[in-house]
Amino acid sequence: MLVRGNVPCITTDKLDETRAFYTEYMNGRLTFDAGSFITLRLGKAKTSPKLSFMQPEPGETAFPGEGLIYNVEVKGVDELHDRFKADGMEVVVPLEDHEWGDRGFAVRDPNGIAVYCYEPREPTPEFRQFEVS
Repeated sequence: MLVRGNVPCITTDKLDETRAFYTEYMNGRLTFDAGSFITLRLGKAKTSPKLSFMQPEPGETAFPGEGLIYNVEVKGVDELHDRFKADGMEVVVPLEDHEWGDRGFAVRDPNGIAVYCYEPREPTPEFRQFEVS
């Protein structure tokens, strides 16, 4: 099997707030909007990652907002962190350099998903040994 793509889809009661969060902060661009189902491309390139969100169907429940971390590689992690803080958003993981090879922080989207924003850095020798090519 050849996997050609991957688009996570999250069920949410907060579709409008989610659309606003990802378009305003994560450079999201709507590629599909059926009202109760949206897909956003996070970036301008055709190869940029996508995320979909949908309102629950009758009998379904929305994502409970726990246990999911969405990692997003960005350019300008310090500036993005400062923007979140200036807009009064709670940073749930502080901005730090990490031994495994990034500088990053996390906030929560309207659904409670931890969005970990990071820029790659050189890992320490202790972590470089775990890289798999």
